[in-house]
Amino acid sequence: MAQAVRFYEHGAPEVMKWENVEVGEPGPHGVRIRHEAVGLNFADTYFRTGLYPAELPAGMGVEAAGVVEEVGSGVTHVQVGDRVTYTGSPLGAYSTERVMPAAPLISLPEAIRFDTAAAMTMRGLTTAYLLRRIHPLKAGDTVLLHAAAGGVGLIFAQWAKLLGINVIGTVSTDEKAAIARAHGCEHVIVYTRENVAERVREITDGAGVPVVYDSIGESTFQTSLDCLARRGLLVCFGTASGPIPPINAMQLAVKGSLFVTRPALADYIADPAERAELAGELFGHVEAGRIRIEINQSYGLEDAVQAHHDLESGRSIGSSVFRL
Repeated sequence: MAQAVRFYEHGAPEVMKWENVEVGEPGPHGVRIRHEAVGLNFADTYFRTGLYPAELPAGMGVEAAGVVEEVGSGVTHVQVGDRVTYTGSPLGAYSTERVMPAAPLISLPEAIRFDTAAAMTMRGLTTAYLLRRIHPLKAGDTVLLHAAAGGVGLIFAQWAKLLGINVIGTVSTDEKAAIARAHGCEHVIVYTRENVAERVREITDGAGVPVVYDSIGESTFQTSLDCLARRGLLVCFGTASGPIPPINAMQLAVKGSLFVTRPALADYIADPAERAELAGELFGHVEAGRIRIEINQSYGLEDAVQAHHDLESGRSIGSSVFRL
């Protein structure tokens, strides 16, 4: 028997149950994978609470790394024994092993550890599309990034620095400010005691920034708009504080003909060639040591309830994983 975390109703972390499960055999275009490490992402809480739809009962988690144990018919891009990583649906990554579609699997270079892969596949590919696909940034540009000491934030700041892009990061504490600076943020704003929009205008000589990357949502939406330069773009790629408020189109005009987008990673890695290109760029930086992936919190899968409490409390810094 394998073990897995499942939930039968939406709610607080306590709705998750650690259970024995039957894995079964892979069908056509499927694989059976043995996990070595599983990613812990804030998006996991969205499924648990019902913000993202999930048919119940359901497994938990969308990211893991491990070894292919069995392949079904029609699978050609991976074989038994391959080291792989993945991010995306269907739910069920919080498990010791599982059967799943083969399509999302990405070959993992030998030089990258399983726990490193589980800590960076979703966060790294998110950073990849944010920096390489959303907006034509160029060296010398200055952007604003909320949650700069989070899992995406620390990868984003390092990658942006490689591209010559200056990052203004927001954080909640001085401890997180030091971490954000150490990973490449040019400026850091501690939003609990500083006015973010005023500081951004001060740093940019009144112009504002061309792009704001906002994974917080409800509580930062208005501030993010106030930080944008004329014809600037607000990228709302997460809702940690709650859903994004309704958008007033006239407000966008009054504030400088602004743009707002709500992208999803799935739409930037749906094409296998594009996914491979983004993953290759990410893995290349990590293998060469240009981007460091630091795991600041690790848990056993049986401790998923505590892990979600820690994640939602804001105590987590950087990446978190479940080690098997």
